[in-house]
Amino acid sequence: MTAPGLEALELGRRPDGRTLLTAAWVLGHGAGGHRLIPKGEVVIEGGEVLFAGSRFPGEVARRIDFGDALVSPGFIDLDALSDLDTTILGIDHHPGWAKGRVWPRSYVEAGPYEMYSAEELAFQKRFAFGQLLLNGITTAAPIASLFYREWGETVAEFEAAADAAGELGLRVYLSPAYRSGGMVLDAPGRMVPVFDEARGLAGLSDAVDFIGRQSGRHGDLVRGLLAPDRVETCTIDLLRRTDAAARDLGCKIRLHMAQGAMEVETVRALHGTTAPARLAGAGLLSDRLIAPHATSATAEDLGLYAENGVSIVHCPLVSARGGNTLNSFSACRQRGITIAMGTDTAPADMLMNLLVGLIACRINDRAPDRVRCADLFDAATLGGARALGREDLGRLAPGARADIAVFGLDDPVMAPSIDPITTLVAGGSGKVTRAVFVDGRLSMRDGEVAGIDMKAARRRAQLQFDGLVAKYPERSWGHPPVSDIFPPSYPIEGDANG
Repeated sequence: MTAPGLEALELGRRPDGRTLLTAAWVLGHGAGGHRLIPKGEVVIEGGEVLFAGSRFPGEVARRIDFGDALVSPGFIDLDALSDLDTTILGIDHHPGWAKGRVWPRSYVEAGPYEMYSAEELAFQKRFAFGQLLLNGITTAAPIASLFYREWGETVAEFEAAADAAGELGLRVYLSPAYRSGGMVLDAPGRMVPVFDEARGLAGLSDAVDFIGRQSGRHGDLVRGLLAPDRVETCTIDLLRRTDAAARDLGCKIRLHMAQGAMEVETVRALHGTTAPARLAGAGLLSDRLIAPHATSATAEDLGLYAENGVSIVHCPLVSARGGNTLNSFSACRQRGITIAMGTDTAPADMLMNLLVGLIACRINDRAPDRVRCADLFDAATLGGARALGREDLGRLAPGARADIAVFGLDDPVMAPSIDPITTLVAGGSGKVTRAVFVDGRLSMRDGEVAGIDMKAARRRAQLQFDGLVAKYPERSWGHPPVSDIFPPSYPIEGDANG
């Protein structure tokens, strides 16, 4: 049921005049942190929050009552999937090197190519952005795999992504990802890095030019973020030039680091140390750096992050699927490290990620009292804002941008509640998201996203995904059929091989 007053708003537009949102709970901000306001009110005008509290004293043009719900700052996702997720293909199938996610030498020698068309890549961004909005995410830094690319990401697809963000109404930090190297499978289980410095520098140049042209577009929904791909695929010269460019542009850098065995082993074999230690020695750790995932970070690495102001992007769901965890969320907080959140997989369900993050931390700590539901919620709002250097995001307070998610608390699948944050983190999912405002604009209402038919888009996405999977034999060692690369969970009835 649509909230009274909400049906009168035009999807995809800001309401004219002051609009008051009310619900059983509002998550306001004051005295240095979030605070719960029973029967609270939020007043927005244009793209800004004017009031968050009880009993707004002024006049308003309209009032929208969400009833038994939480009006919250929208989530900030700094590792937001923007292609079709393929990590789930290998979740039950091992070894990883045999599943098409590292280029075999035969594929490299035949010439890597773009496995999606330009039109398909543009569509994927729109579809992914719609999924983010459906889950209450209002700010995103898109991430995609380069395993399926000729080399790096293209300017054209990110121009399309910027336009999609403007049309759908999503705040984004982005530019094309680039790299100076990649991993090649020389033999079963034997992966070696190959480098092409010129390609990496050309990608950086394209990204810098993109940010110069695109940052501030669509009413400042679009801003730049330099995105070198993975630390083991970047030379130190490329990272030095990236850091210098970020200083000149006044933007952040996102670099995947301390995230897995392949990286750790490659960097140690090439340089005799860990990636964070190597970057620290080169003077490249700073508060400009946002680093997913830190699941392979040593105590020394985490100490360097804390000392130099590096932010972590914690993606607990995708990490736990692969048997990894951040060790630990509470320990990183105690060190003073800023922790933001990312989803990095499908579904882009931030609430599910917060629950997995809570569980993983308590298992690692072997104590339930070192982390609370509110700590994870802080990371998904205030932590992301802090990592981006944006005090006007991640909170509902006068002067903040009107980036708002409304979560229903009365869904039949939800447990009875006396505290909305605990209820949502411990038992919620993104499916209870009722409405999303970004910069004051109504971007999502009752499962409908501005500018895209998500049901039709889901069907189109499946067709693209099927097409990609059909190409896996080309890029898997020995070129086995798809049925051998990804066998079904159970034998398929009527299949002669089953």
